[in-house]
Amino acid sequence: MRKLVGYVALLLSTTLALGHFGYCQNGDSQYKLGPDSEVHENVPKGTVTKHRWESKLYEGVHREYYVYLPAQYDPNKPAALMVFQDGYAYVRDDGDFRTATVFDNLIHQKAMPVTIGLFVNPGHHTSDLPQNIFMSSNRLAEYDELSDRYVTFLIEELIPELEKKYALSKEPRMKAIAGLSSGGICAFTAAWQRPDYFHKVLSHIGSFTNIRGGNVYPSLIRASSKKDIKVFLQDGSNDLDNQFGNWYLSNLQMASALKFKGYDYRFVEGTGGHNGKHAGAILPESLKWLWSDVQIK
Repeated sequence: MRKLVGYVALLLSTTLALGHFGYCQNGDSQYKLGPDSEVHENVPKGTVTKHRWESKLYEGVHREYYVYLPAQYDPNKPAALMVFQDGYAYVRDDGDFRTATVFDNLIHQKAMPVTIGLFVNPGHHTSDLPQNIFMSSNRLAEYDELSDRYVTFLIEELIPELEKKYALSKEPRMKAIAGLSSGGICAFTAAWQRPDYFHKVLSHIGSFTNIRGGNVYPSLIRASSKKDIKVFLQDGSNDLDNQFGNWYLSNLQMASALKFKGYDYRFVEGTGGHNGKHAGAILPESLKWLWSDVQIK
């Protein structure tokens, strides 16, 4: 059984490595970054710092994380918070997302509130971390399990570390969580388990498939009381189709269930594969929609 679990983890990690580091399927070439993903001289630039963490909840698990601090941050005015899983994929300035630059531009435009970004890499069972974050040994356990363990780790370990330095809003509507692939279902699980803490979800190519039971979410959404969360989904028709399920069909089912239950949601469909090309191209518009219910002064 342990060998099988290891094989599954290796298979998924290899697939993700191909998807996120340059492998394009049919339909990706149309997606380009726009002006809100580019650096502009007149826009104040936030700072990004890198940190390491050894978890208590996940005993013996190590990780790196990054903190984006906007130039407009005022310690007398609690900031919004947005947490990203697979943090390096989002924060790297030569990647598909370039989130710090997008934040700079949107905060400057007052299209989103002054927001501190917490970019969290998946955990690994030794302090010698892999170069490819998708090969991190604790990634599936953290991201694909349908429990409150990972969101508890965020709320009780990492975010309090952030609060030692920065003032964060206590309002759930001022807190968002995001991720891609298994990080996408992880973001949804975090808000599903703790809607009292995270109100906003941004899921890119989310793995709502049967890796560790995530395929139950559409029926669970339909059968459960409506939760106070706002959800943005993105996926493409050339996403993965393998023994764990069909990613695109799973996201269609998620969107259908959210619509049936009357959630505030948006699903943007494309033709891309299992990578961040489409998601990165629409990230500015996604964030504008996600934060559109917050009054910005």
